[in-house]
Order: sequence, then C-alpha cells, then structure tokens
Amino acid sequence: MDPQAARPPLFITMHERDNVAIVANDGGLPPGTVFPSGLVLREKVPQAHKVALVDIPEGGEVRRYDVPIGYALKPIPAGSWVHERLLQMPAARELQGLPIATVKPPAAAPLEGFSFEGYRNPDGTVGTRNILAITQTVQCVAGVTDFAVQRIKKELLPKYPHVDDVVALEHSYGCGVAIDAPDAIIPIRTLRNISLNPNFGGEVMVVSLGCEKLQPERLLPPGTIPLVDERNVADIGASAENKLDVVCLQDEAHVGFMSMIDSVMRQAEEHLERLNARRRETVPASELVVGVQCGGSDAFSGVTANPAVGFCTDLLVRAGATVMFSEVTEVRDGIDQLTSRAT
Repeated sequence: MDPQAARPPLFITMHERDNVAIVANDGGLPPGTVFPSGLVLREKVPQAHKVALVDIPEGGEVRRYDVPIGYALKPIPAGSWVHERLLQMPAARELQGLPIATVKPPAAAPLEGFSFEGYRNPDGTVGTRNILAITQTVQCVAGVTDFAVQRIKKELLPKYPHVDDVVALEHSYGCGVAIDAPDAIIPIRTLRNISLNPNFGGEVMVVSLGCEKLQPERLLPPGTIPLVDERNVADIGASAENKLDVVCLQDEAHVGFMSMIDSVMRQAEEHLERLNARRRETVPASELVVGVQCGGSDAFSGVTANPAVGFCTDLLVRAGATVMFSEVTEVRDGIDQLTSRAT
C-alpha cells in the first residue's frame, strides 16, 4: 500500500481569519477528499496550492496571513482550487506614499547577555568571518582577477589557516560610463560599500586596468579603508598621501598575463599575512549585523522557511542585533505589515 495514500488529508491555515489554506499532502489531493473539518474538495488541488475554506463571492478578498492577496474574478465555492487565474491581483503600489501601520504588536522583552565570537575591525564594525576581498574598478579585469583568486586559493590560502576565504568583488561597471552623471554615485557608492563589508577587515586590495573612468581613488577615496590609512601613516608619515594597495594591469612593469597574476598574488600575500594574525574575540550580540535574502521561493516558503527566519530575526533583534532585508522590492507590498514591526 502506498504510504502516502494512508496519510489523512492535511491543510495548513496561516491565520484564523484566512479563507484559504495550503494543501500539505505529497502529490496533492483528488476531488472528493474530505478533510477532518468536513471540507470536501471539488477538484484536484496540487500540493502546496490553496484551497478555498468557504464560499468566496465575486470581488471578495482572498485572505492568507490575514492579508488580502487577491480578489476573486468569479464566485469560488468552498473546496475549490484557488490559483492566480481566478484572482485579480492587488495593484502594485507606488514607492511614494506607502502605507504605514498604526497598530503595533506588543513589545517583546529584550534578551540580555548574548554574545558571539567575531573579528573587530579598525572602524568599529565586527565581522563573523576573516576574508580577503579583491575588488576591481572595471569589468575588463574580471578574467585576471578570477584567475588570480583561484591561484591564491590553491597556492597561498593553505599557508594562512586563520583566513577563511578569498573573494573577487566583480561587477559590470566602470569603463566608458558617464562617471560625473548625477546618479553615477549610486553604483559607485554600492561598490564602495560592498568593499566595506565587515567580513573583509579593512584588507581590501584593488585591481584596476588603468584607462577606466572609475579610477581607484574615486571608488575608494582616502579615509574609506581605515586599516590601509593607518598602515600608511605608520609607514610613510601622517603628512604623506595615503594610498590604497592597487595593482594596475596597464603598468609598464607588466609584460604579459602571468606578470599581472604575479603582482596580484604578491600583493595578496601581504594582506593574507595581516589577516592571518587576527583572532576572534567575544563581542556582544548588539554588534552583529545580518542580511536576509530570498534563496528561492515556493508555496511553502511562507509556511516554513520564512517564519523560521522571522522567528530567528526576532530573537536577534531582541538581543540587540541588526537584521536587514536585502531584497526590498519583494517586501514592498507587505510594507504595512512590516512597518508595524519597525523600531
């Protein structure tokens, strides 16, 4: 006997005021299936799809999580498969004038005394990993950077057991762009801030081509990387100009591809030596910054993974940590729910 057939029909309701539920059985359920609540399926409903719990009139709200997720284009009898072809989806909201929630949930008590083992950086941030980042000013150097990173991982990284990884920060920007256009600061600022990730510890090195419009000093001006600036002051004095560690591929010293790779690896080893000397220390949970990102959605994401991540997020925030959404476009239509949780 098929063990799946022996299982009772199951659905999952996310909120007591929802008028749809999610079919949980593997392979879905056939028409005529009777749930313990007495609901009878009028048609086959695939696994992870919605079933109407009550009769929904034409134009009526379809509610899940106690939130309208659509409006019925025609009457939907109880027990029907509710899919997007039966729904008028809510109009996408404009970014201006988004609603703000006025009803806030009860404040949860803070969690005291929690900490983690992290790497404290010169700028005061704390990383959870110890990584060498190699950023680039232009997409033209990506091939060289990729090859160099693979060599570094294979030949150099095993010598430095306290360094977790080496990564290339690649992008498709920087060449013949309108570098002084009003909005050019947005991609430049984004690339700069990626280079400032706390997991890089200030040990960011730069690979440039030489002829690109996005020059290293525009991407990472003096003062951007505190560790580099402090080291230069110690080496050459406070009155001298502080400089980034830049490998310029069009430098006349480079006579071919392998000489470029050798330069990148030589510079990388200096950074790896300093990173390898770092050690974790106990820091309060309030120093932790976490970004959450969608890893691929299905109909169970809102039933399993998302609530689990949300519960974990609540615990981190109660302990003083900071949690950010990294895909804000995906939460635009839930903004009135999210703002009720904002602090």
